[in-house]
Amino acid sequence: MAITKKTAKPDSDVPDRAQHLLKLLIENYIRDGQPVGSTTLARNGQLELSPATIRNVMADLEELGLIESPHTSAGRIPTVKGFRFFVDSLLTVDHLNESEIVQLKGELESGHESRELVAKTSDLLSAITSMAGVVTIPRPEAVLMRHVEFLPLSDNSVLTILVMNEEEVQNRIIHTVRKYSPAELTQAANYLNEAFAGKNMNEVHQMLVQEMQDTRDRMNSMMIAAIEMANQVFAQDTADYVLAGQTNLMDFADMGDVDKLKQLFEAFNAKRDILHLLDQSMHAEGVQIFLGEESGYNALGGCSLVTSPYEVNGQIAGVLGVIGPTRMHYDRVVPVVDITARLLGAALNRRS
Repeated sequence: MAITKKTAKPDSDVPDRAQHLLKLLIENYIRDGQPVGSTTLARNGQLELSPATIRNVMADLEELGLIESPHTSAGRIPTVKGFRFFVDSLLTVDHLNESEIVQLKGELESGHESRELVAKTSDLLSAITSMAGVVTIPRPEAVLMRHVEFLPLSDNSVLTILVMNEEEVQNRIIHTVRKYSPAELTQAANYLNEAFAGKNMNEVHQMLVQEMQDTRDRMNSMMIAAIEMANQVFAQDTADYVLAGQTNLMDFADMGDVDKLKQLFEAFNAKRDILHLLDQSMHAEGVQIFLGEESGYNALGGCSLVTSPYEVNGQIAGVLGVIGPTRMHYDRVVPVVDITARLLGAALNRRS
């Protein structure tokens, strides 16, 4: 699997011995969550170095900005820069076994509509990693409009029955500027079905906006009704994501600061910053890892976001990922995110 790398320093800047020691230090820190000292590393058995030599190498790593000493502790912890070097150059990724892949595939095959499938995937990512799972709704250009019907409700409300791809049906209630008769609604639906069936949702929305601008003076009442209702229906397919398991993050000691958690949960609710990061991942090849302050958002300091795009009909349709503490088991999380993205894309393809 491909991992998008962000390191600006070539591996040769850090001697092999220092790289090996850094890898062991970070693996110890991820496992135990405590600063790692030279004595701990000397007892590891993988280093044929004395504690004094290890201390010298650790001093070199600290000078390079890859590790630091928290408070007055004799041990060291990795910096964000150290974690970046680790995930780009030193990480050994596990592979999911066949039974785990079969189980994941079975879970994703049981979903029906794409939004249900997205929600199930988010839950699965959270359950497997014990962190927060996030999955974006498939982009409108990956969803094809097949058929639309409008049914009158009370006052100016209209029930929209929208068929997308092959078998996904969504019911949406919209509100119009005036009350339309059943005959007018049927005419409007017939016009949309004849003009736009088989086109992707994003394209339909853009064409409607353009048509409204070009022919506003010449539009009859049927076209006005069709465009008014269609704009409401298709505009609902804007960028969004489904988040699951965010309360899991409260269980990590690294994220126990109440103010930081509050800031993070506010970011989840606002969605804008998370969506911006996920949008960046749309253009990455394979798995991408955002580490702490690298995201550019204060709310995500101390967190990592591991993402991968998923495809529908050969096009990037969305992104999924896991949000957790920077001290996460990347060797396990990376393959989970990678395989789940492939399986979600395959499941959505079967419904398109």
